[in-house]
Amino acid sequence: MQSIVLWLFVLNLGIAFGAGLYEHRIVASRWVAVSADGAHWHAELARRDDTGRRFWAFVTTIPLTLLTLANIYAAWYSIDTVRAWWLAAGICAFADRALTFGYFIPTLVGLMKEADSPESAAIAVHWGQLNYLRHALVLAAWLASLKAFALWHAR
Repeated sequence: MQSIVLWLFVLNLGIAFGAGLYEHRIVASRWVAVSADGAHWHAELARRDDTGRRFWAFVTTIPLTLLTLANIYAAWYSIDTVRAWWLAAGICAFADRALTFGYFIPTLVGLMKEADSPESAAIAVHWGQLNYLRHALVLAAWLASLKAFALWHAR
């Protein structure tokens, strides 16, 4: 069972990392336009895309959160060198989940209700910049989980 939980964790983290980069670079970049006269927030585009309910809920909000908790539990009871890498992956993924639920989701939901203003544009730009931290956490979790997976199957 531990092998299956770890395998699903690796797969889900890989999907989350790739999709996160795609959303950041392609989708969310349309929501904030930066020009000579400053940044502008386009809530109507964010509402139309609604990636949170159309995609993320099915990929990370529910599945990755449950897999993160299951993997931390499984890693805690694993043995030898796998344990450290597996726990590191779980901790990085947990940090991502905490930031997502504590900041990213509430901020974007609030922004989707806001009209274009210097304040909403500044919040959206800050949200986008902090996304790099989230990408780094997911990448670290994914790489650590891949190492744990390799060590698991090497024994």
